Amino acid sequence: MQVRIVAVLLLAIGCTLTSVAQTKTASNRADEISIKALLAAQTKAWNNGDLTNFMEGYLPSDSLLFVGKSGPTYGFNNTLNNYKKGYPDTAAMGKLTFTLLNLSPIEKKHYRVLGKWELKRSKGDVSGYFTLLLEKIKGKWFVIQDHSS
Repeated sequence: MQVRIVAVLLLAIGCTLTSVAQTKTASNRADEISIKALLAAQTKAWNNGDLTNFMEGYLPSDSLLFVGKSGPTYGFNNTLNNYKKGYPDTAAMGKLTFTLLNLSPIEKKHYRVLGKWELKRSKGDVSGYFTLLLEKIKGKWFVIQDHSS
């Protein structure tokens, strides 16, 4: 009798763990789809020469951190202004492509994204890599840290 009870309990625990794992996987898939959509929207905005809409993927806050070749920049407006200085027109912006190398959940509301960026431009192509830290706020993903090189 005790063996049967133990077997039933182990089966129930196994089913519960499987159910939790499936739910987490489905949740991760939904988050990854949302994050990929955010990056696709940024790519589209960039390729249309629209830095304002490109920046919609970033948290509109003074706590935003962007790290590039010139060092750290703090704040949404400072980051936008740096983009405007570095890419004053569509010729300088070129056409952007992102290649995603890894999307990793850190916890329920944070993701790390590793990828490669490329700009095809008439004045010469450039490329590099990026690591993004995203946070889910009120159901929407935002870049809260961007380290691009």
